[in-house]
Amino acid sequence: MFKVVLLQASTQLISTERRDYPEWHHGRSDFAVWYIEIDQVEVIQYLDHIKTKFSDLLIESNQRQYHITLFVCGFLTPKSSHYDDDFEIDTLKQQVQALNSLEIEPFELEINQLDSFSSALFLQVEDNNKILDKIRQQLAQYSDEIAALEYCPHITLGLYNDAWQSDLVLDRIQSIAIKPFKIQVKYLSFGYYKAQILQGLLYPYHQIRLG
Repeated sequence: MFKVVLLQASTQLISTERRDYPEWHHGRSDFAVWYIEIDQVEVIQYLDHIKTKFSDLLIESNQRQYHITLFVCGFLTPKSSHYDDDFEIDTLKQQVQALNSLEIEPFELEINQLDSFSSALFLQVEDNNKILDKIRQQLAQYSDEIAALEYCPHITLGLYNDAWQSDLVLDRIQSIAIKPFKIQVKYLSFGYYKAQILQGLLYPYHQIRLG
């Protein structure tokens, strides 16, 4: 598992290339993840507000719904795996049963800090009761996470459109006072996005309602 590295001073950002990535998707389309969709109107409006303060630095083509990634599964396939990052439907069924066995009640998360990776601006998510860790442990019983990193729950606001100097972003982050928000989690989603569309929509495939 690789360690998550936050943006450091006096470095360069990583610019997102606007292109297809055939060396990654090999012609496959549906890349699947477990996630929590942000559906509270007041939170979405606030995230939009913060993102506009960085709009000159972020790619404009971002259509993806605000969400918290829980577990990165891989390319959805109904048959036997061919590549290491394929994810079979039968594995999804096992994960769903495992999550249902937890009998998770609705819970709260909190956003209270703006930060950045070298490639993306995000808001940190606080999980004081470690519920996300329990969910991830259940999912990991049946599938290895793709490109597994040290887990850092967050809401991505956007990817950078150029290799800007990091101090430009860090100074702007420091100038913004973040308003804390509680996120009410009532269901968990499994879905996918189209690999050929940069930051395209997330399409829900299965949902587990909590409680």
